[in-house]
Amino acid sequence: MRVLHTMAGASVGGAETFFVDAIKAIDEIGFEQRVITRYNNPHKIQEITNLNIPVDKASFGRFFTWSTSRTIKKAINEFNPDIVHNWMGRAGMFSIAGKHTNIGWYGGYYKPERFKNCRYHVAVTQDIADHIINQGVPAKNVFVLHIYAEFSKVSPLNRAQFDTPDNVPLLLSLSRLHKKKGLDTLLNAMIKVPDAYLWIAGSGPLEKELKAQMKELKLDNRVRFLGWRNDREALLATADICVFPSRYEAFGAVVIEAWATQTPLVTAKAAGPKAYVTHEENGLLVEIDDVDDLAHSINRVIKDKKLCSHLILNGKRAYDKSFTKEVFKRNVAELYNNI
Repeated sequence: MRVLHTMAGASVGGAETFFVDAIKAIDEIGFEQRVITRYNNPHKIQEITNLNIPVDKASFGRFFTWSTSRTIKKAINEFNPDIVHNWMGRAGMFSIAGKHTNIGWYGGYYKPERFKNCRYHVAVTQDIADHIINQGVPAKNVFVLHIYAEFSKVSPLNRAQFDTPDNVPLLLSLSRLHKKKGLDTLLNAMIKVPDAYLWIAGSGPLEKELKAQMKELKLDNRVRFLGWRNDREALLATADICVFPSRYEAFGAVVIEAWATQTPLVTAKAAGPKAYVTHEENGLLVEIDDVDDLAHSINRVIKDKKLCSHLILNGKRAYDKSFTKEVFKRNVAELYNNI
């Protein structure tokens, strides 16, 4: 089977990271692949080309769309794919009808009109699948395909490189620096978690604003901004608690990454985490934008070792059941073969 993937995407981000992970897993199944993506992430492109998968680059711009359309048409003519997998809304808008089968992948609550040339619609969660069906897409053409996380066993980082003592609780937030991620709430909560240090790994438009808030709260001695990182497994191996305070999250790969690395999870009740995290079983759920609730839950995990072990054990069980690479390979092969 031949699968052509199209993906616009940002230079960095969770969906962009999973896009590469999905291609790696599909490569192991043995399907032939080709990729069309933006120029903006050399690391992503290098990982794909390392698999000997051809990569074509396109702008996916809002204007002068003919160039991207020409690149896609050329790839379709040369590669003759069975399936064109259009990842997220921007790629979906460039989907081209033909003898191949078009799939649109939803990492969020997009409008199906963005995938007008896609016969099949694939959602990262059941809630998004229900949203697609409610927008008028026949249920028989809508599927759920969970993402996965796979981390090899790595050694923790040396905390000293980020001026962090070894004998303090270390919190980790893996997140774009964006308003919807709730990092301002987390910084406010840090006032009430006086013994802990916080690493924020990510980049984004609110960097200056969040650093100014950190200084205003006099947290510069305990909060570290690490920038965007490609060593998430090492960061999670180093941290004591993963904190995910998002106001809005369709799913949240961080949830399964914490489970995979056996890092206790504290997360806000955004739609995605709330659908998969069971409170006090595989994570602690807190109200969105509730500083006191967030601080209290973090302190609970720090102080209650029995609770911490319980969250780790059940998080790993949830991961093993639904979110491993082997589960994803089985599900994506079934999806492609069925359609």
